[in-house]
Amino acid sequence: MVCSDGRSGSVDVQRRSRLVRGAGTVVAMSLLSDLGGVRVGLGRALFGLVAGPDGPSNRARIHNTPGPRWFGEDRPIRRVHADASMFVGGLRALLLQSLHPLAMAGVAEHSDYRGDPWGRLQRTSTFLAVTTFGPADDAQRAVDKVRGIHRRVQGVAPDGTPYHASDPHLLEWVHIAEVDSFLLAHQRYGAAPLDQAGRDGYVADAARVAEALGVPDPPRTERQLQQRISKYRPELYGTSAARDAARYLLLTPPLPIVARAPYGILAATSVAMLPAWARAPLWLPYVPPLESTVIKIAGNAAVGGIRWAMSTGRADHDSVA
Repeated sequence: MVCSDGRSGSVDVQRRSRLVRGAGTVVAMSLLSDLGGVRVGLGRALFGLVAGPDGPSNRARIHNTPGPRWFGEDRPIRRVHADASMFVGGLRALLLQSLHPLAMAGVAEHSDYRGDPWGRLQRTSTFLAVTTFGPADDAQRAVDKVRGIHRRVQGVAPDGTPYHASDPHLLEWVHIAEVDSFLLAHQRYGAAPLDQAGRDGYVADAARVAEALGVPDPPRTERQLQQRISKYRPELYGTSAARDAARYLLLTPPLPIVARAPYGILAATSVAMLPAWARAPLWLPYVPPLESTVIKIAGNAAVGGIRWAMSTGRADHDSVA
């Protein structure tokens, strides 16, 4: 029965309001729990793709083994190589590296990038993680292993020019194309882009690894990096092998259907980051300013999504680095 002063009605409204708020809280908590599960699952899937089945054990060894490192915790190379922008930077590096005909000949004849593309990615990412974050002894062993592989990679390019993967000139091209790509991707899509001193510091840090691999005088500042790339430009051109590799990397990678749309955004982002002189020899499309802006927005969303998925717990499923 309702009292004449209406108090029981007010109590009833308050009770219903509390029930609604409680139900809303339960729903919100359930949604957050479901979203957290999606995040964890996605993070583990991405980490597995990049790091392989041995990723968790490799991570534990790299980060938890005591001993001196090549790079201190405050060094720029650690910031760059730990960021989700490495996904687009790595794809851009492969496209840029392919423009040197001798480097591409070595990849085409000696790399199983079509038969085992994820294995190649996992080996590369593990090498970057070990040399960037691992104990100095492990970093040196990783370098020695790569140098041993390089000694066995040699042949003759389609134009008759002999090549050898241990050639310091080819090693330097692969190095500067990689460093330029990682740095550019981090500046455009990284969580905390570097200032000029940081960018120079990153190039100097990367030079430490390059020297260990056999590059005699790698660039040590951003300006030197750009100057060195310019010196290589007369040697660079698109070959049929390079264009085949670009089509494979950008259009037909072995991915499940659900992953193709996000990968397509990363692929478009990596192409948009290439200078025009690098896109044309690979028959890659011109990117108008408006389209470039749209791609950058989509790229930020894609890289941000990767960062969100892989930041749920470093011990389990962050990036390899």
